[in-house]
Order: sequence, then structure tokens, then C-alpha cells
Amino acid sequence: MQDDLDLKEKQLNERLERIHQLEQEVLKKEKSLKEKEKAKKQMLLRLSPSLWDEIAVWAEEDFRSINGQVEYLLTECVRQRKKK
Repeated sequence: MQDDLDLKEKQLNERLERIHQLEQEVLKKEKSLKEKEKAKKQMLLRLSPSLWDEIAVWAEEDFRSINGQVEYLLTECVRQRKKK
């Protein structure tokens, strides 16, 4: 019986160690993503209210923020241009 408890304790400790390793990996990836986000360039963009509204509706349909939608659209346009 003690052997069974010792074995279970060892298995639990191994699982806890693996969980700790995974948590550390997640934290590193989160930090890396935050650094990449900070590296983005910022720009001021003036849009007409009607265009803003259209992009806002489109963004909501695609489950994106308006900024994310504008970035997505620009990225797609650049990709299409490169294909030509």
C-alpha cells in the first residue's frame, strides 16, 4: 500500500513539474507576442464617417476590431499586388 502511495506521489510530482514547464513556455510565448505587438508601426488614418461605419460592420462580421480589420484588408491588398 505504501508503495502504491509512493508511486502515485511520484506521478503527481512529475505531472506538476510538467505543468510548471508548460506554464513557463506559455509565459515566454506571451512575452514574445507582446514584444511583437509593440514593434508595430503606428499611423494616423482619417476616414469618412460612412467608410468607418462600413468597416466597423465588416469587422464585427469577421470578429475583428476595426484596427484589426484595416490591417487585414491592407495585408490582403499587398498580397494580391505581389501576386501580379
